[in-house]
Amino acid sequence: MRFIDPVQDPWQPLSDDGARHQGHLLLTHEQWTLRRSEFDRTQPLGLIVANTHDVESLLDDLPRWSLVALQFPKWTDGRAYSQAHLLRARLRFGGEVRATGEVLVDMLPLLHRSGFDAALMRSDQSLDAARRALRFFNGHYQGDVHEARPAFGRATA
Repeated sequence: MRFIDPVQDPWQPLSDDGARHQGHLLLTHEQWTLRRSEFDRTQPLGLIVANTHDVESLLDDLPRWSLVALQFPKWTDGRAYSQAHLLRARLRFGGEVRATGEVLVDMLPLLHRSGFDAALMRSDQSLDAARRALRFFNGHYQGDVHEARPAFGRATA
């Protein structure tokens, strides 16, 4: 899991000022829908997806994006976990899946197991505690997007 430093992050939201767009652009779904023809095919694009959006509707455009940023408007709202799992397991998205919003240390093990590979932590969260949280469990009884059948469930010869 990679932790995003907002100051160093190359991904910048698209401004609506009509200026020429350079670099790594982060678009909302609405911006993408309205302005998709404006972007060069070589330009790195990312999509911000609300946790209410059906990610399966994104299938045709997934190859165009390098990043999908899923939102946690509240840490108690877990719909983005399901979105990440669908992106990875069913839609086979290979780009970065980033957790944004109310992302807390306690969420990191499940974020990782659901398919997230990057997180923009809430500003009051400790990165040291976040790294420790990812090492807390050494195995699971259920499969996840990384390992469909966990080591605990495998027969040994």
